[in-house]
Amino acid sequence: MIDIKLIRENPDLVRENIRKKFQDAKLPLVDQVLELDVKNRQIKTEVQTLLAKRNAAGKQIGGLMKQGKKEEAEALKAEMAADGATIEKLSAEEKTVEEELTKIMMVIPNIIDASVPIGKSDEENVEVQRFGEPVVPDFEIPYHTEIMESFNGIDLDSARRVAGNGFYYLMGGIAQLHSAILTYARDFMIDRGFTYCIPPFMIRSNVVSGVMSFAEMESMMYKIEGEDLFLIGTSEHSMIGKFIDQIIPEDQLPITLTSYSPCFRKEKGAHGLEERGVYRIHQFEKQEMIVICKPEDSMEWFDKLWQNTVDLFRSMDIPVRTLECCSGDLADLKVKSVDVEAWSPRQKKYFEVGSCSTLGDAQARRLKIRVNGKESKYFAHTLNNTVVAPPRMLIAFLENHLQADGSVTIPEVLRPYCHFDKLEPKK
Repeated sequence: MIDIKLIRENPDLVRENIRKKFQDAKLPLVDQVLELDVKNRQIKTEVQTLLAKRNAAGKQIGGLMKQGKKEEAEALKAEMAADGATIEKLSAEEKTVEEELTKIMMVIPNIIDASVPIGKSDEENVEVQRFGEPVVPDFEIPYHTEIMESFNGIDLDSARRVAGNGFYYLMGGIAQLHSAILTYARDFMIDRGFTYCIPPFMIRSNVVSGVMSFAEMESMMYKIEGEDLFLIGTSEHSMIGKFIDQIIPEDQLPITLTSYSPCFRKEKGAHGLEERGVYRIHQFEKQEMIVICKPEDSMEWFDKLWQNTVDLFRSMDIPVRTLECCSGDLADLKVKSVDVEAWSPRQKKYFEVGSCSTLGDAQARRLKIRVNGKESKYFAHTLNNTVVAPPRMLIAFLENHLQADGSVTIPEVLRPYCHFDKLEPKK
């Protein structure tokens, strides 16, 4: 949610930002906000005037009663009662207007950074840089679930019987590899100065609406029936929510946290061949990183965060690239976003394994996360980035480390966590 002052003072900037995101249907919302804002301030002024009048009349009534002017005092009391009814009516109207104003403000997209490329969809995202040399071996690489099945490492049929499509059982060495990657990623981030955290895996609706747009919530979140609780789609949600309604001393910034959690997503819609198996699923585990910092430091932290993911993947000998998300591919709260994509030797292309975003003060404004600065209080900036999400990481890992004999080699950095240096096929 952007600052109402920005819409008042520079509505054309807000309209232009909406156009850059190719959301022209939202352009009338700017005028609606301006109209409601004027109405809201008029109501507040009228209420304040009546309250001041009532306070003055209260003192006047006391004076009249002392002077024995009872009739005048009673007439003034009647006038005050009428004003009281007007105040009550105006206060109810003010609440309605503010609720409508907030509802519309929550839909207007955040102002994107000037460096964001303009484009309608992810097809217009821009490659920034490659790290490592993509290799295509001289033998055929099977689909990732076939690789896992060769180690008796996955059971999709049983998962379908138990939970339906979009779930899996990981078994044996593949399950060990999955856990090893998460544990290694945790230690990797701790070594970079981040504090490890295991957050709640459910959050209330006020936190959900504070960290994401309504469209994202509808397409992603699972609601717990009969309770004001949602299953998290990423630990970023509960990690940022940790600071709801808090005033953080400036000398405590930046706050850098890395968190483990299971994640739950509806993943609505049909997906292509390359998203079968464990690519797009309803339940997975992830290591995440979040930063809460001063506004002037957010872009520096943005670059540090995506670099962490690149460095993690390169430490496991997986080629990656960074991709700048264009304006039309940015969620409404995001200021700027970079995807980290891993090389797939089987597909001979890159695919997304993580996403790094800065949201400016949008989440902090919604959740009332403020900083107690030297001169005044201000809203913090929030950032998040995927360290690693093993289902997709497993695809990249297995494809890039598969050998001609069907075995998978384990990079040296992972061996202390796996306790083996190679996976040998069972069949």
